[in-house]
This record gives sequence, structure tokens and C-alpha cells, in this order.
Amino acid sequence: MKTILLVEDNPVDVMLMRRAMAKLDTVSDLRTVSDGQAAIDYLSGLGPYADRSSYPVPYVMVLDLKLPRKNGFEVLDWLRANSTYSHLPVVILTSSREDQDLRKAYLAGANSYFLKTPDAEELNRMAQIIHEYWIGYNRLPGH
Repeated sequence: MKTILLVEDNPVDVMLMRRAMAKLDTVSDLRTVSDGQAAIDYLSGLGPYADRSSYPVPYVMVLDLKLPRKNGFEVLDWLRANSTYSHLPVVILTSSREDQDLRKAYLAGANSYFLKTPDAEELNRMAQIIHEYWIGYNRLPGH
């Protein structure tokens, strides 16, 4: 089973994404953390995330930019500097419509940039696209 790691601090957005993913009838596993430092700890297998059977290495990360402790850009910088995770696909899912954030995210190594939406149908479609492409079709080294 392939794991998607959702890094999102807004509990409503987490709930909406869980609901959207649940409607897909997929074989993926959605895990969540609520801040950038927790994302790094999860990937590093530190602290509560040390048990890889409970916290498997993700196949793709869905990352908000505006996060506590470490923001999405800091997480991207850490990922791309870490040889173990430099290939991990990162889909940005953010409310930022700022062109400078879009450019900065791609320069930092994001693979895709989605804007959050309050529309449930549109969010369901985004979840479907993320799952179909990044889990269904995309291939990663070592998998």
C-alpha cells in the first residue's frame, strides 16, 4: 500500500481531504501531520514516528506552505537537500495565490501546485488527480 503524507495545520482542511480521499475507493493510505517540523520528524523516523510499520515512508507528500514551526518552503529545502528524500514527489496544496510563492515553490523543488478550494466537488477532483497520477502512474526509484 502506498502512503500519502498530508502536511496540513488546518483540521477542517485535513477532514475535507480525508473525506475526498475516502471517496476514491483506493488502496493508498493517508497519513497526516500538522506542522513542518513534524513532517521532517515523520520522514526522519524520529520520536513518535520511529515505527515504520505505523508510519510508513510516503510515496508522495501533499504540503501546505503556511505551517507552524517550519513552513512548507523549509520542508522542501530539507527534502531536496536530503539524499534519501530528494526524489519524493511534493504536491503543494495551499491557499496562497501569490505568484512569488508559486515561483518559490517550484524553485525549491515542488512537483505540482494546487490551490485550496472550498468547493467539495473540486476538492474531490483534485484528490482524484493527485491519486491517479502520483500514486497510480508515477514511478519512483526503488519502488
